[in-house]
Amino acid sequence: MEAYLDNSSTTKVYKEAVEKMQEAMEVEYGNPSSLHKKGVIAEEYVKEAKKVIANTLKVQEKEIYFTSGGTESNNLAIIGTALANKRAGMHIITSSIEHPSVTNPMEYLKEQGFTITYLPVDKKGCILLDKLEEAMTEDTILVSIMQVNNEIGSVQPLEEISAIIKKKNPKAFFHVDGIQGYGKYVIRPKKMGIDLYSVSGHKIHGPKGVGFLYVNEKVKIKPILFGGGQQKGLRSGTENIPGISGLCVASKKAYEQFESKIKHLYELREYFTEQLLQLEGVFINGMEEGKGAPHIVSASFDGVRSEVLLHSLEEREIYVSAGSACSSNKPSISQTLTAIGVKKEHLDGTIRFSFSHLTTKEELEYTIEVLKQLLPMLRKYRRM
Repeated sequence: MEAYLDNSSTTKVYKEAVEKMQEAMEVEYGNPSSLHKKGVIAEEYVKEAKKVIANTLKVQEKEIYFTSGGTESNNLAIIGTALANKRAGMHIITSSIEHPSVTNPMEYLKEQGFTITYLPVDKKGCILLDKLEEAMTEDTILVSIMQVNNEIGSVQPLEEISAIIKKKNPKAFFHVDGIQGYGKYVIRPKKMGIDLYSVSGHKIHGPKGVGFLYVNEKVKIKPILFGGGQQKGLRSGTENIPGISGLCVASKKAYEQFESKIKHLYELREYFTEQLLQLEGVFINGMEEGKGAPHIVSASFDGVRSEVLLHSLEEREIYVSAGSACSSNKPSISQTLTAIGVKKEHLDGTIRFSFSHLTTKEELEYTIEVLKQLLPMLRKYRRM
């Protein structure tokens, strides 16, 4: 049996998305900037995708910009907004548990003279709101906070964060990395006070290499790519029509039968968490049941290295992650696990299990049975 429990790394692409992408590659393959019929049809694909995505967020179509994925969306939001508003201030706030596609742009801006404040989090992975309030100044131009942590599934109180930002400095912009949140939560940027919102296609059963950034029309932002001036000059480059078409399908399907999908995810998470905690020497990291993201479970295993356990599970066709897949090629101690106070002996023994609405209870039952067999053996081996 195969159990794919690495959906926070990437998801299986919907068949309907693949078919739409194939159509865009083989039939309607024109350049949307071309003036002839083929180009006009390609442009319609872009317009349709903007319409569908804007509807899921209840924003204007002109506020949606397509990118190459979550990393570019975050870079554009952070660097583009910072450079466009540096005359108003040089201070930016983020959290201590952000994804590298946020922390690395922050380090780049620090080299450019910006001051970066990293907010601490509690043991559940939620930022300390009083620290945000203390950090806000007249010089603050941007606050960037992820909606759902990709490692432990902690969920930030976005509306409370926005209220603090707007109260302390109404001119500051609020960017949200929604890469693990879009499709799992109903997002209304206008009502929630979110100025910029990043999304990646391959986290929602769309293709890799495509994403989008919502930018409120009032946000002052500069491009970070320069070229032919596509997408109103903010994101130059010939649009990835096959990718955008697949993203369109995935975004629409993400919010179809939404409540039943999320209910299924929470049921899976509750069952799996209960079963894990019945095993000896297993600890759950992050938020308690009912408050964390529905699709992520972070577990630490006493006396077992995460890499060893990952490959042992892989041999039995169970696929998981040891933290964030995006940084797995550069092994290091997780800053998220460190920030929430995970014990030193557990930092190298943590596995992330992540689900999608396609995940079955049978996959989880199989995983638990395999863990029951593996853990005593791996612990015994390590003691020898």
